[in-house]
Amino acid sequence: VQLQASGGGLVQAGDSLRLSCAASGRTLSSYNMAWFRQAPGKDREFVAGITRSGDMTHYADSVKGRFTISRDNAKNTVYLQMNSLRPEDTAVYYCASDPTPRGITVLGQYYVSWGRGTQVTVSS
Repeated sequence: VQLQASGGGLVQAGDSLRLSCAASGRTLSSYNMAWFRQAPGKDREFVAGITRSGDMTHYADSVKGRFTISRDNAKNTVYLQMNSLRPEDTAVYYCASDPTPRGITVLGQYYVSWGRGTQVTVSS
């Protein structure tokens, strides 16, 4: 599956953004999906994940209560709604797919397809 993330931009602290991850090549309903991010000089980190059907989600503590991951399998798209953005949310955001039959994992090595990232910059 090929993934393409979009929706990033430059916003002020407290603003909202919605990222989209569009899939092509295979149906997205075959995959658990996740968003990761990587800030300059830092390791890539898990942000949020969602199961194939969308019945379960998991969030990093740093975004819990502010970010919401969702999916529309009919549109082959996964979303990340980001509210109350903070300067520390500044990073390149990536979507990724996990084809194996397990629950949501926060470990990047289990995700086999990655989209090109989209930059999110939050000014203070």
